[in-house]
Amino acid sequence: MITAREDRRRTFGSMPPGTEPTTWWGRAWAEALEQFADSARLGRGRAYAASGQVDAITATPGRLVAYVRGSRPRPYRTELALTEFTGPEWDDLLASLAADPSALAALVEREVPRSLADRILPGPGELLPRCSCPDTGRPPCKHAAALCYRAARLVDEDPFVVLLLRGRGERELLDELTRRNAAHAAREQPASAPDFPGVPARTALARVPAPLPAPPVPPRAVGTPPACPADPAAPDPLVLDQLATDAAARAHALLTTGTDPMAGLDLWQDAVRLASAHPTAGLTGTARRLYRDLARATGRTTTDLARAAAAWRQGGPSALAVLEAPWDPPAGPFDRARPALLAAGLGLFRPDRNRLTSATRQLRLGRDNLWYAYESRPAEDDWWPAGSPSPDPLSALGHPAGS
Repeated sequence: MITAREDRRRTFGSMPPGTEPTTWWGRAWAEALEQFADSARLGRGRAYAASGQVDAITATPGRLVAYVRGSRPRPYRTELALTEFTGPEWDDLLASLAADPSALAALVEREVPRSLADRILPGPGELLPRCSCPDTGRPPCKHAAALCYRAARLVDEDPFVVLLLRGRGERELLDELTRRNAAHAAREQPASAPDFPGVPARTALARVPAPLPAPPVPPRAVGTPPACPADPAAPDPLVLDQLATDAAARAHALLTTGTDPMAGLDLWQDAVRLASAHPTAGLTGTARRLYRDLARATGRTTTDLARAAAAWRQGGPSALAVLEAPWDPPAGPFDRARPALLAAGLGLFRPDRNRLTSATRQLRLGRDNLWYAYESRPAEDDWWPAGSPSPDPLSALGHPAGS
């Protein structure tokens, strides 16, 4: 699992030859610096970028940093700064994405939504270059221009780089959008569900009069399920496709290993497992419908399901138990954890059963002796799983002292 610290710091190695961006948003990135730049410096920067003189690029909120090799033996430290969004700006942007399925789908597919381009991409003069070279002319210098062109290629392939510079990592953005979409799905839930006839599986199996024949030789891999014909009276064919694919994968595991990896799960646990199958679950229209159907079948809300799916991605059945079942652990782990958190400068955490809580962060101790991190907005009691479980409470919070 990606920790919060890793999500807000990404390093990109060398790239294949070529300097010009290939998408309209990559070109918009380059133009944000070009409009106020000297053409001769831009030409030298393109040549530096094309010849591989830009080393690995590190992206963090508000800043891109790389070492660029020039005419001297020692490379120059070069930066491009971009203003981070404020909290209200992020709330407004996320609300727009959650309310616009086409924009959200474009972003998930690594494209910049045109409807939000003016708010996400840097405008003319908004990229601020800085370099350790002795060039005292009007910025950018050729080293900063080279970094700009290489960064444009990164933005071509992954617009989440721009959003990281604006202040948020990819994983935390997708998690937040999942929460908001759960709320949208809850509002869209119909009053009643269609009633499809059927019988319990146990009843159907009890009608078999003779033992089943020996199973055939299992295939090497799971195949593609057949296409479902359009029928207004039938369930959503895309949802059926997902369920058929999941059933085929479980059947293949049974044939090849003799063990069902999902044996022993109850209805709710299996619904959570299905909802957590993809990192972007709940963000697209198809997934929203699946969330609504699963929530309705289990008597839960779509928000409950989204929160439980986030816990399942955090650590499977053990993490789901931590989310839903408080317990009274022995005092030892708490006696060691609270002073360690205080010494690391994370403040005072209040104990309550297996939980340690501060203003916006919480740690929950599982029965597997792992700490599970949770986050909530200020002044709200709305806790969501975050990060990866760890036997060390500082590591679970993604704190450097716990690494």
